[in-house]
Amino acid sequence: MIFKRYFVLGCVAFLSVLASAGEVKNSGGGMLDFNFYPYLSKAENDSVFSLNMASGLPNRFSYFGFINFYNQQNENELQDTVNFYSELNLRWKVAETSPLDLTLQQVMRSSEDNDRTRLGVRWRLNNTSHLEQFFQRIHAKWSINLHAVQFDDTDANEWQLEHAYSFSFPAISKRLYVAGFIDHTFNEDLPPTFPSNPIVSETQVGWRIVENFYAIYEYRINQYRIDSEVNHAVGVEYKMKW
Repeated sequence: MIFKRYFVLGCVAFLSVLASAGEVKNSGGGMLDFNFYPYLSKAENDSVFSLNMASGLPNRFSYFGFINFYNQQNENELQDTVNFYSELNLRWKVAETSPLDLTLQQVMRSSEDNDRTRLGVRWRLNNTSHLEQFFQRIHAKWSINLHAVQFDDTDANEWQLEHAYSFSFPAISKRLYVAGFIDHTFNEDLPPTFPSNPIVSETQVGWRIVENFYAIYEYRINQYRIDSEVNHAVGVEYKMKW
């Protein structure tokens, strides 16, 4: 666990240096997205900081990853955030005009024997020929990632559907956006008090205040948190694109 923790912290430090330098080479476009949440409504041990990272790579490869840091139970927001959860995703578009990507996902998190590797396929609905004009009209992007094969330390034959989406509203304001994800996990070996196929989702509403700074609100659902599944988070975001 110590190695994982310092590996993740090292990634954060390295990417922060890149952001401050304002230049990322050998990339076909990308972004760094820093989110701070000083207010949580109910679940005190929810995420209080997240870093999202994306980059286009040569030969139809791309990368997306994020790192979440969490409060310890019964601690105030931003006091002690030693727990973390991260996903690193490497994707390969099967053809130049295809809406499909082959995906490799590595999950790392606090504690022992709980990392996992997933293989799957991602469908970008907004890049699909019969759907592209519809998504352009509603100013939206939507993808579905089937994590069909999973390698970890559990005996269950677990698999997952991951939805990722974003909406802009130019008719209202170019400052406004809505984005988020829905993770739906199947066939997981869980205690009987948990839902049989739990969902984790976040929907973020952002309003650009000035330049790269946004005010953000998140509606979070985590069905692994019994009795506190729903949480609201309010914070600020700094987004850098290239």
